Amino acid sequence: MTIDSFFESLYEQYQNKLPFVVYSRPINSIIKCWLQKDNVLNTTSNFTESGFVFAPFDLSHKSIIFSVDSCEHHSIEISQLPQDPFSNTALNDIKKQEHLELVTRGIKAITNGNLKKVVLSRKVQKDNVKEHPLDIFKRLFNTYKNAMVYCWYHPKVGLWLGATPELLFKVEGRQLTTISLAGTQPQNGKKAVWSEKEYEEQQIVTDYIIDQVKPHVSSINVSNTNTVSAGNLFHLKTYVTSLVKKANLKSIVEALHPTPAVCGFPKSKAKEFILHNENYNRAYYTGFLGELNLKQSKTRNPNRRNVENSAYGTLKTVSNFYVNLRCMQLIGTKAIVYVGGGITKDSDPEREWLETVNKTKTINNILG
Repeated sequence: MTIDSFFESLYEQYQNKLPFVVYSRPINSIIKCWLQKDNVLNTTSNFTESGFVFAPFDLSHKSIIFSVDSCEHHSIEISQLPQDPFSNTALNDIKKQEHLELVTRGIKAITNGNLKKVVLSRKVQKDNVKEHPLDIFKRLFNTYKNAMVYCWYHPKVGLWLGATPELLFKVEGRQLTTISLAGTQPQNGKKAVWSEKEYEEQQIVTDYIIDQVKPHVSSINVSNTNTVSAGNLFHLKTYVTSLVKKANLKSIVEALHPTPAVCGFPKSKAKEFILHNENYNRAYYTGFLGELNLKQSKTRNPNRRNVENSAYGTLKTVSNFYVNLRCMQLIGTKAIVYVGGGITKDSDPEREWLETVNKTKTINNILG
């Protein structure tokens, strides 16, 4: 399949108001798409199906699935996509005081001992976005190589795009891999210098992940914490790997989602604070998306000339989910951009506001 025919099928799918997703995983030159053959809204609550899942922040609402059997699948391999030039315009970012007050309430709740951390978010609107969403996806792919970039559409739900740097978790056979990602700094041509508050925020996420996966795994390994680049930002990142005792994807989802990086700690109290104080519905922002229970074959012998040994391979069930960060929803010619930040006892409302402003640049940089 050529690049032209690959995207022609996507443009046609969108024109016909049929569901699709097109995406590329981090540091990957492969772009995949799923084209659903009808406009039926299929959902899952137990995560036993095979397909591509799009899940909300609040799992009391069902997750949407494009099942393997209901879709056509295509992929291409390319390092850079052709794209048209565009001129960037500003976001309509006018609700500073409202966010400062929200952060102040969060700090007060932490000070009173109800919470250790809460992640508070806001949405920003950009008007007169007239570009085709697939053209926006092309710029996401060209610009953010270290992110899971995607364009997801269902006529009964809406259209979402994003460039998320955060893996929720990946399961390959029995091996479970997840990461803690916290701390945010603009790059500005400088090296990252992290404060005690930012390392504390990162450690909260790491400790939470370890505690949550313990009942479901037989061993846990934790990597060193490193600085990573995502778009125009630096983050702190730690890998946590383990072996799953029993293949029960739903229990792992419930254990890890939502993470402290998008919700807070303790999870139930932080989630309750968010639902009662943010004053808007996050919907699929800080939910997760990705491939669910796909079969992946791998030959034991990488030497292709050894045909006899190569015939003996392994078949694994693979799932990989990414937290839906650095994302936006397109509604007509309006783009709704979602951003947030982690609040601890040492947070400063003004600095937290500036952090969300920096995060909007990931999406605004590719919007015409």
